[in-house]
Amino acid sequence: MKFANKSFSFFVLLLLFPIFLLASTENQPLSVAGIRIEFILFALTLIGVAVFHHRTFEVALTGLLAIAGYKLFFDTGYHFQEHFFGQNSLMEQLSDKHQRQGEWSILINLFGLLLGFGILAKIFEDSGVPDYLPKFLPDDWKGPALLLVFIFVISSFLDNIAAAMIGGTVALVVFNHKVHPGYIAAIVAASNAGGSGSIVGDTTTTMMWIDGVSPFDVLHAYVAAIVALLIVAYFASFQQDKYQRITADPKEGTKLIYSRLLVVLMILVGAILSNVYYDMPALGVWISILVGATFIKIPWHEAKDAIKGTIFLLCLVTAASMMPVETLPNASWITAFALGFISAVFDNIPLTKLCLEQGHFDWGILAYAVGFGGSMMWFGSSAGVAITNKFPEARNVGTWLKHGWHVMLAYVVGFFVLYGTMGWHPSDNKSHTEPASNCKVIDCKAKINAESLNQSLE
Repeated sequence: MKFANKSFSFFVLLLLFPIFLLASTENQPLSVAGIRIEFILFALTLIGVAVFHHRTFEVALTGLLAIAGYKLFFDTGYHFQEHFFGQNSLMEQLSDKHQRQGEWSILINLFGLLLGFGILAKIFEDSGVPDYLPKFLPDDWKGPALLLVFIFVISSFLDNIAAAMIGGTVALVVFNHKVHPGYIAAIVAASNAGGSGSIVGDTTTTMMWIDGVSPFDVLHAYVAAIVALLIVAYFASFQQDKYQRITADPKEGTKLIYSRLLVVLMILVGAILSNVYYDMPALGVWISILVGATFIKIPWHEAKDAIKGTIFLLCLVTAASMMPVETLPNASWITAFALGFISAVFDNIPLTKLCLEQGHFDWGILAYAVGFGGSMMWFGSSAGVAITNKFPEARNVGTWLKHGWHVMLAYVVGFFVLYGTMGWHPSDNKSHTEPASNCKVIDCKAKINAESLNQSLE
């Protein structure tokens, strides 16, 4: 224990070291071997999360402070206010969701959703529905497989965080609180897969929709997502069945509490409506919770229990958003494939924003890559962080990779099935009516003009 504490203390000093000693005297961004110091600090933070899996909160917070400190004091080109609050006033951004440019709305949404859906999961658990489900689920390995299909389906029209939390709640009940780590990874994978082809199923696809991408341009992501689900469900279900078989019959005296089911429905509908009309799903969640508090007892302690994991994710998302990533490689299937692996450790929200600015991606392939790719690591998606609030034993990179190996296999196979059957069909979103400052404008225009010329000649 003493050795571990000393190692952690040394790691913290290593993270903070560049702020005090490596700052450029010329007020120019510092690089080590051609790599910006922000990337090095972020990489150290991710390594720390993997190594010190019992101190992930402290590691993420220290990493954020180190990166923010360096950006604020030594990067003269960085504008803190513009990054977090945008160029327009908050009132203008609140009145028009398309004007939101800062990170504030993303962070508030994540904070509200993770805490709100934690409460939702407990209300759903106490409604009696999970106790009834063994009556409808097969008693062998097909039971956990069917549960993953259920999670996939509800994630297509709900937020993937909600789908993962509901699925995790059901798993705790039907498997007598003995859930295999590989199956926990499969729950996250199923929720992310289900949301990848739907504009209301994942934050990244909703961002594409708001930016002008047609809902039909992401729909073919389901070709890969269904293949990935089948692979994950097959292997994870055998893992779970061998570890703890599903409960054969419902508990005696189980009753449905319809008032709690009503609140669950209110929360889900509120999230969808406020997401569509205000781009703030957390707003609808918490309005519904407060209304529901007038006629049922709300388990407020669930929010308290989830606060640490929520702040952990916000630290990683905020740190990732401050990375000096101004351009991506040219849009291609290879770039999209690589982004899937990057999404496992680098938050997919800023990655998606960069892709939308650059344009000319196949949005269905990209949606699958950045959506499902985050399932390969427990902190690679908000659904993963949310589910580990219920299953803290899964907050271990080694355990996740060892038992959830089928998620990576599913990602690769699903990607190439999609690419092999549908091909690569890039299209532009409406943001390209005005060239984005970070986009390779000349390259984009040249490709578009070349395609227009070819169509005219044909």
